[in-house]
Parts: sequence; structure tokens; C-alpha cells
Amino acid sequence: MALNAKNLNEDEYFYGHKACAGCGGSLAVRLALKALGERSVAVLPAGCMSAVGFNFPQLCFSNNAIISTFAGTASMLTGIEAGLRARGITDFQAVGFAGDGGTADIGLQALSGTIDRNDDILYICYDNEAYMNTGIQKSSLTPFGAKTTTTPAGKNIRGNLRPKKNMFEIVAAHDIPYAATASVGYINDFINKVDKASKIRGTKYIHIIAPCPTGWGIRTDETVEIAKEVVDSGLWYLAEYENGEFTLNYRPKEFTSVSDYLKKQGRFKHLTDEDIEIIEKSRNVKWERINKTFKNAGGK
Repeated sequence: MALNAKNLNEDEYFYGHKACAGCGGSLAVRLALKALGERSVAVLPAGCMSAVGFNFPQLCFSNNAIISTFAGTASMLTGIEAGLRARGITDFQAVGFAGDGGTADIGLQALSGTIDRNDDILYICYDNEAYMNTGIQKSSLTPFGAKTTTTPAGKNIRGNLRPKKNMFEIVAAHDIPYAATASVGYINDFINKVDKASKIRGTKYIHIIAPCPTGWGIRTDETVEIAKEVVDSGLWYLAEYENGEFTLNYRPKEFTSVSDYLKKQGRFKHLTDEDIEIIEKSRNVKWERINKTFKNAGGK
């Protein structure tokens, strides 16, 4: 049975945290834990969710949770899974929640090793597209043109000059048992992918777009709307990788305006029409490849 608001677990496992208003990462963690239930064991590296979720003497997790080193989310998940299994405990899900920097940059080596061993864990990357917890610095998942404290917008450089790293397909290239993309703008899609992943043995990876109002320069009540719009404009897509095949879960009948999406955000206010045209062309090239190589799951 597909999960939705009517049959989702009513218990809360992540609450009372100190996240900023409108935080997309906290929404992703809350929903994932509701989908997984009390037998989940969470690992969180140094980052937004550990900073707001572990405030001594208050712990904002009602399930078992622990902070890992910044680079060690996946390796700690490996140890937890192996340790519990060695004790004869089998009815649990080891799940990690790491940001974009902790996943695509400093945590990539440990994640790659975990996939190579096919350890039975679920790794969720909540992607707010910069190192938000330490002052909005660029990560390798920061999109082209975005202004951060390390990619400022000025006369000579207009924000980040590099494209966003394609972590979903990098992970899929390991021939992982299951990988998926998601967005907090499409909540039912996300919670059902978490539920599906929990029933698959081996390493699973879900990459969810989770806007940060502070770093993106949006209102705190716009998080879900912006997370939906990034998908509808074609700058992010909802897909799965399983059994060696890519499947597209949602295909917009017509893309919404890239320009409108970008100009709603303070981090993109400096972009020129030429910059936006570059972003649109990059989107079109990406979708040409998707249309050729991804199956359609019968979505819109």
C-alpha cells in the first residue's frame, strides 16, 4: 500500500529541533523517519541536522540516533549494521542523513566503499546545495550561477562557475541495488521511495532536494513551493535506479519558467539573461539524455 498523509505513521521521531523556519532538511528527516518507524537507527554527520538535533541536554530524536564524523556517515552506518546483526538483531534499518557537502565532497569516499561492499544501509542526502551550517559556502552540489560566500557575485565572477555534480548517476554507476532522487516538493514520492528502499537488501541511496530559506534567499513559507518548482522547471528530476535500469517517475508535460524559478531566489538575483540562457540550455541537454536512456514509469 502506498504511503500518504492518511496512512503515514502518526508517531514523531524528530521534533523539538532548532532548525531555521522553513528548513527543507528537517522536513526530509522528519518524513523519512516517520516512513521507517521506531526501529530505525539514524547516523548524522557534522552538519545542519546534527547541529539542530543534538542540543545538550535535549535530543530531538525519539529513535536511536548518533553523530558521526563529517566524512564518516556511511562507514559508521556500516559498523552499526554489522554490530546489530552480530548481536542477532535483524528488525532494524540503519539510515544516514547527510548534507550535500558531507555526501558529494568529504563523505564520497566512505559512501563509495559502502556501496562497493553492498552493506545493508540506507543513505539519504538532503541537498540544500551549499555548506549551509558553516556559513553558506559552495559545495560540489551548488548549481551554476549560485551566489555563496565562497562564490560571490560581482563584476568579474557571477556566482558559481561549475555545474552541479550528478551524484545520483555517480552512485548508480556503482551498480547499487537501489538509488532514487526526490524533492520535498513531492512528499508522497519521497516517503514511498524511503519505504521501498527499506524493503530492499543491500545499499540504498536517496538524494532529496531540500531548500534552505537562509541560503537560497527565499521566504520561510516558500520551501515546498520552490522544491516543487525546481522539478517542474526541469532543473531537477524524479527518478530511480534499480536492476541496472533508470526509470523516470515524473515527466512534466511542459516545463515551467526557469527564469521565474531562479529570480525568486536571492542567490540568483544577479544572473543576466545570458546566464539564464546557459542554464536553460544545460537543462535541455540533460533532458535529451534522460529521454534517450531512462524508462518512463508512466508518470505525468
